[in-house]
Amino acid sequence: MAVHRFRPSHEILSGDSADVYFMRATRILEREGLDPLVTMEIFARQGGVLCGIDEAKNLLGHVLAEADPAETLVEALDDGDEFAPKEVVLRIRARYRAFGLYETAILGMLAQSTGWATAARECVEAAAPQPVISFGARHVHPDITDVLDYAAIVGGCVGASTPAGARLAGLNPTGTMPHALVLIFGDTVEAARAFDRDLEPDVPRIVLVDTFKDEAEEALRVAEALGERLYGIRLDTPVERGRVTADLVKEVRARLDLAGHRHVKIVVSGGLTPDRIRYFKESGAPVDSFAVGSYISGAAPIDFTGDIKEIDGRPVAKRGRIPGLTPSDRLRRVDLAAWRGG
Repeated sequence: MAVHRFRPSHEILSGDSADVYFMRATRILEREGLDPLVTMEIFARQGGVLCGIDEAKNLLGHVLAEADPAETLVEALDDGDEFAPKEVVLRIRARYRAFGLYETAILGMLAQSTGWATAARECVEAAAPQPVISFGARHVHPDITDVLDYAAIVGGCVGASTPAGARLAGLNPTGTMPHALVLIFGDTVEAARAFDRDLEPDVPRIVLVDTFKDEAEEALRVAEALGERLYGIRLDTPVERGRVTADLVKEVRARLDLAGHRHVKIVVSGGLTPDRIRYFKESGAPVDSFAVGSYISGAAPIDFTGDIKEIDGRPVAKRGRIPGLTPSDRLRRVDLAAWRGG
């Protein structure tokens, strides 16, 4: 996956976003003249789809830029790798004061993004072979929508709704139209015609058909108006009207086919979860793609832990952990110089 690598923010590099005790520990060690060569291992207690590791590599590439290359070694899995409970996903060997301040940031990058990617994978597996698109940007703070959508794509979504998130994954954003556009035009067909007139030819003509009239009726009106230029229709019926059902999808498909519009795809959105997706699949509803929002964006972070396992080559561990390095044949050496670019 093509990733746009960017310099870590000032808040991260300065330590302002770190738990304060890491900054205090760094100050104490500096004043005491201590800076041992340590090896830290990072793992989670549950398995999932790893994401955020590339962002962590980028951070380490910057903060370890002046470290002695003979002493420094970073090994990791990659974004998109599935990992097992307690499997080490990142191992860092360096002088503690060079990277210890950034433990909070690294764990946070992994926890949030891995939670999102893992939830996306659940939806993708439920929908297969039909694709899933991430529509969750409206459920998170705008400063992190790019990270959310990137994580969803790492989890298997074929696209995402925000340009920023799609750009991180090297893709174009995916979307249809908002209800606001249809309401302003006052007619679904008029909104569809304007959409077709004014947007670039490479934007798929996918029209929302649940704003004013019966979804099947609107789908037929739009299909007649746009003809072969219509790529698909989106069903997003709200819960107040019974939401989208398998029977509704079947009816819309049948009426489109009978009218000669077999090329028109059906996209379903609105409160989708893996269970809801399986309901459509098991009911034989001819859905061509699913757009998922809050199930992915609202996924709980997966809790990662960082443990120092060696100090100056001596095996150590806090109580409850095994001293020394954890065996792993999946970790791959990270070229830190390459991750400083961008």
